[in-house]
Amino acid sequence: MNGGNRRNLLILSLILIVAMFGYGMIIPILPFYIEKMNASGSALGLLIAIGAFMEMVFGPLWGSFSDRVGRKPVLMVGMFGSALALVMMGLSTQFWMLLASRAVSGILLAALTSPALAYVGDSSADKDRGGGIGFLGGASELGITVGPALGGLLASEALSTPFFVGAGISGVTLLLIFFFLPESLPVEKRKTKSSRKDRDGLKGVLDVIKGPVGMLLLLLCLLSFALAGFESVFGLYALKKFNYGTEQVGSILSVVGIVSVVGKTLLAGPATRRWGDATVVKSSALAGGIGYLVLLSASTYPTILLATGFFILTKTLLRPALFALISKRSTFGQGRAMGFSSAFTSLGRIGGALWAGSIFDVGVNYPYLSGAAIMALGFLMSLWVAREKATPEVVIEGK
Repeated sequence: MNGGNRRNLLILSLILIVAMFGYGMIIPILPFYIEKMNASGSALGLLIAIGAFMEMVFGPLWGSFSDRVGRKPVLMVGMFGSALALVMMGLSTQFWMLLASRAVSGILLAALTSPALAYVGDSSADKDRGGGIGFLGGASELGITVGPALGGLLASEALSTPFFVGAGISGVTLLLIFFFLPESLPVEKRKTKSSRKDRDGLKGVLDVIKGPVGMLLLLLCLLSFALAGFESVFGLYALKKFNYGTEQVGSILSVVGIVSVVGKTLLAGPATRRWGDATVVKSSALAGGIGYLVLLSASTYPTILLATGFFILTKTLLRPALFALISKRSTFGQGRAMGFSSAFTSLGRIGGALWAGSIFDVGVNYPYLSGAAIMALGFLMSLWVAREKATPEVVIEGK
């Protein structure tokens, strides 16, 4: 990766750090915010779900739009939207206003993630793509890891303060995109004609699933479903099984954040360059299933820390490699490919969280046992669909 591409990757990383930083800042505030509005605990779940749902729906649409107009304009819309949504949240006085703000946030946050990933696909060689996507993932993890601490600190003055601070940071980053980030998709390579394979709606989704990346997207959804078992119930698992309090859970989640950032920014690139994206996908899927079993066998605080670190490392290497495979095998625009990748990831995480929460009520170990079984199924599926192939020539319909 040359110097210009490295600089652009750093700018893209800063964009995602700011976006996830703004989201992370509001996480510890929302429970108090909705309490002030006399809303229930289920309302908090609805707030989180509506944002994730909007990202899932609008990710492919923004990705396709960036294939037509370029990445930079869509990234600017997304960053402006991030600032707008945070201001709307800060000014909200009733729950419906907060809900509308979260919907706007989800819609426009998708305008950042899909084009940013597509930018890497436009400007990096095949061997560097997994590392670039992993680096962006690490930036997102860093933002969402650091954000809650600062959000809690700023909220000590007023609950709305973090929203306005986040909006200000987003505004500055918007200027950074405008002045310093070059466009990665030349005009002659942009899609200016609609085609059957670029249809939106259900028919468009079916076209994509039946295409060259369809099985990879289904594998991504399945593995995201399996991994959500850890993400959604870990706090309850630690409380019910080990009677851990907030201090122990917070320390373990710090390990999660550190391993995620280091794994995606420093290890994903060397791993995919050395062994290839397909090998990393298969190895990580197998190791992730084993990781669930290791987590279940851990019984002391040090072993739980080590087991968690091992499990998270497998997860952090898996998604960048799988995203890179989808990017390289796509026969349509990079924006559309990355949009669908984000959408199928969100679909798996939403379904996995609902499954893990419901089965946890049956038995505390069941989310991890089912997670291990589903990861094993994903590994078997990866032996079939995640094979190294010659990269197809991307079909770009120009003017």
